[in-house]
Amino acid sequence: MATDHHEALAEYRQKLAEVKEYLDTDTQRARLAELQIEAAQPDLWDDPQAAQQVTKELSAVEDDVRVYDSFAGRLEDLEVLNQLAVEEDDAAASAEVEAALDGLATDFAELEIRVLLSGEYDARDAVVTVHAGAGGTDSQDWGEMLWRMVRRWAETRRFTVELYETQWGDEAGIRSATFAVKGSRAYGWLRSEHGVHRLVRISPFDSQARRHTAFASIDVIPEIDEANEDVTIEPDDLRVDVYRSSGPGGQGVNTTDSAVRLTHIPTGIVTSCQNERSQLQNKATAMALLKTRLAQLEREKREAELAEVRGEQRSVEWGSQIRSYVLHPYQMVKDHRTDFETGNTAAVLDGDLDGMMTAFLQWEARQNVDAGRVTAGGAGADGGQ
Repeated sequence: MATDHHEALAEYRQKLAEVKEYLDTDTQRARLAELQIEAAQPDLWDDPQAAQQVTKELSAVEDDVRVYDSFAGRLEDLEVLNQLAVEEDDAAASAEVEAALDGLATDFAELEIRVLLSGEYDARDAVVTVHAGAGGTDSQDWGEMLWRMVRRWAETRRFTVELYETQWGDEAGIRSATFAVKGSRAYGWLRSEHGVHRLVRISPFDSQARRHTAFASIDVIPEIDEANEDVTIEPDDLRVDVYRSSGPGGQGVNTTDSAVRLTHIPTGIVTSCQNERSQLQNKATAMALLKTRLAQLEREKREAELAEVRGEQRSVEWGSQIRSYVLHPYQMVKDHRTDFETGNTAAVLDGDLDGMMTAFLQWEARQNVDAGRVTAGGAGADGGQ
């Protein structure tokens, strides 16, 4: 006897309608047609920067439309198959629908991520800075571990990582490292890592093998889109310092005075780069990073809420962490915002962050919904007075 799966399929149909609204697929299809025309122009690469923007946006829009259409097509096929199974009382066809529903759930999870990563800046590349915090040498070693963790995550996604500058620790690890992560929705994913990270372990730097706690922070901002952001820096507002790159042996850094540090005098923002081959290249990279940080500052002023883009700013010490990594006396990584936890600490430190990132995006969406309910409730209460 055939089982009718109409209710389960109808639930997915409703979810798909909501996704269509959030992703605004009609607008995306219109934009896709425009981008395809632009990409086909013979003079497209006369302006390489503009061409890269067009091809990058084209790839992202094509991918969104493809994932949506693939899910919609599978859902429609199952709806037809379920209708035939019920009409003809075909138990085999009904079982086929039931088996396909599990795959449909997996496909919808991917589609849901598209919705969760549809924020204003989520599609952009990210600029990431790791800072050592409280904990001395352990915190500097922890900073380097976090730097590696983010790099490994990016590599598994085939993202590009461009190192801007590293300040190495005196004994081990780093004081700070700044780098760009370039890839589809890099900022949308990585903003889940913004905040203070706490490590508990037996310190390799303690001769008595005692347990130590160390802190380091990860700062994540969206990279500037020069086609859409107008950032002007007056020459008189800029101080340029040139210095010699330095680092541990084997790091391959330059040994000439080619590193560049830029200071924006009105805001006090400092950026630097030491990893390019020439002083001019380092200055250009540092300037691009400075524009990114100034654009971020302007966005924060416009939005009036720092947390909307950068998240809450906290001191890098006790009680401020967003996530704890415990390596002794037991093994666990726990995100204190979402309560997501795992005992596979080695995998996390090797870049397996997707589970925690997805949990954060889902938690953030719930927070936004709850905030909307509170606002709506407040308006209703005022209106009733």
